[in-house]
Amino acid sequence: MIQEITVKSIITKSGLPDADYVINPYVGCANRCIYCYARFMKRFSGHTEEWGSFVDVKKNAPDLVPVNTSRYRDKALFLSSVTDPYCEPERLHGVTRRLIERLIPLAPRLSVQTKSSLVVRDTDLFVQFAHCEVGMTVTSLDEAVRQEIEPSASTVEDRLSALKKLHEAGIRNYIFIGPILPNITDWKRIIEATRGFVDCFMFENLNIKGTVRHHVNRWLAESHPGLVDEYTEIYSRGNGYWQDTENDIRSYCAAEGVEYKLYFHHKSTSKNLLLEPS
Repeated sequence: MIQEITVKSIITKSGLPDADYVINPYVGCANRCIYCYARFMKRFSGHTEEWGSFVDVKKNAPDLVPVNTSRYRDKALFLSSVTDPYCEPERLHGVTRRLIERLIPLAPRLSVQTKSSLVVRDTDLFVQFAHCEVGMTVTSLDEAVRQEIEPSASTVEDRLSALKKLHEAGIRNYIFIGPILPNITDWKRIIEATRGFVDCFMFENLNIKGTVRHHVNRWLAESHPGLVDEYTEIYSRGNGYWQDTENDIRSYCAAEGVEYKLYFHHKSTSKNLLLEPS
C-alpha cells in the first residue's frame, strides 16, 4: 500500500556515528528485507500491515528544507536511516530527488545509502556537492540469495552496475556489506570483485534484536536448515564468532590496503538464537 502523507519536519538530528543529521523521505520500505532492523518503526506508523508492504510518501518533505541557512554547511547529512530513499515509490513521486535539489545550496556533506540502482538517476545532483558519497548495500553476490533476503530490491548485477557508473562520474562511493550473514555473506569475495570501482567498504554484523530474530529464524528454517544449529551456536552467550570476524576484516583490509569502516555490535547480539515456530 502506498499513500501520501504530510509531515511537520524532515531534517532530524542523528544518533548515528557518522551523521549529524538524517532525512527519511518515506515511512516504511518496499524492499522487504528479512533482516530489516527498522521494523520497530511500524509501531509509530499507524499501520497494521506487515512491514515491507506499505510506504507512506512524505509529499511535502522538500518544502520543509529551509533556505538561506548555514546550519547544515559542512555537516554530515545522511539519507536514510529507517527507509530506502530510492525504494520503488521514488520512481513515481520523486521526493528524494526534490529533497536533494533543495539541499544543494545548504552545502552539507551528503551521504546516501540504498539498495536501488535508481540512485544513478540523480548523478547530476550529486556532482553539485563539494562532499558527497553514495553507498550501495551488498549482502551477497549470489542473486538467488538476494531474492531470498531482499526480494524487492535491485538485483546484484544492477547494484554493481550503479556503483560503476557513480565511480565513472567521479562520485565517491562505498559498499555497505551488512548485515554479514554467517556462512552466506562472502565479504572477501565482494571486496575482490568490486574494489576496482569502489572507494570504501563498510561492515556490520547481523543484529537479531526484536522481531528480526523471528524473521531470520523462519528464513533459515525454510531456505538454509543446515545452518540453524550453527547460527544458534554463533548467537550463544560468550561465542567469539563476531570478534573473530572483526579481527579478520581488520587484518585483511590492512594487508590489502582496503579503506574500510566497522559498525559491529557484539554485546547486543550475545543472546541465544533459538529456532522458533514459523
